[in-house]
Amino acid sequence: MAIFIWREVAAHGADRIGRLGAFVWSAWIGLAALSLIAALWQWGHEVFGDFVLPAPLSVLAETWTLLQAPESWSIAAATGLRALVGLGLALLMGGGAGFVAGYSPAIMRLTRPLVSVLLGVPPIAWIVVVMIWFGSSDMTVVVTVVAAAAPLLFLGVAEGTATRDRGIDDMARVFGADILRRVFGVGLRQASAAFFPVLIMASGTAFKVAVMSELLTNAGGVGGALADARATLDVSAALAWILVSLSLLFVVEYGLIHPVRSELERWRIAAQPWGVKR
Repeated sequence: MAIFIWREVAAHGADRIGRLGAFVWSAWIGLAALSLIAALWQWGHEVFGDFVLPAPLSVLAETWTLLQAPESWSIAAATGLRALVGLGLALLMGGGAGFVAGYSPAIMRLTRPLVSVLLGVPPIAWIVVVMIWFGSSDMTVVVTVVAAAAPLLFLGVAEGTATRDRGIDDMARVFGADILRRVFGVGLRQASAAFFPVLIMASGTAFKVAVMSELLTNAGGVGGALADARATLDVSAALAWILVSLSLLFVVEYGLIHPVRSELERWRIAAQPWGVKR
């Protein structure tokens, strides 16, 4: 019995290590895309000059200088925390409502016009309204992120849940699965096919809106640092803070979202014929 358990543990561990290796290996494609962006950036620097577009190496050096200062980490952490709190609340509110609406066509038809209205309101309009309510505070940034990201998550989860294969749900019912197992073990996994791409889009929206809110409301964070760089016409510092913001987004996307997605979508790999890669 113990040998059987150890074999199962070893097989499970080997499967996880294999998926982790495939994920790390796929990073080469991302590095190639970043190298192409850096090449275009260098070309723009040579055409327009250092004042308009500093060289990539100069901006990287400026970023390294920023990271040497302890206050820079506090600034980046403030923006990251605000964006993550807003994204988490948007996920609970928008994603949860979308999951319920996906199981109820009546709720879907009722809420679709409201979501269309919310999607049509630009984030800068939310910033103005929320700033009147809460002033220049963390709440202003968080609420603006929720208002911008929640409708996206609602639509993604609702569409993914509504288009699930109901035959699989019926099969699970025949085999004795209760409603919780059918909802979370079958429906949620199928909805993830549409949910995770929208979640990645919403995470990018969360960080963009957070930085924009900080800049316009003078609430500190990366947006406040960008406002300071604008006041001094320091293009290198502005681009360096943009790289810091992008780094925060990459940490969230590739350190949190993609691993969870890989765990929930193991059934996709198991369903593929041997040797077939999509």
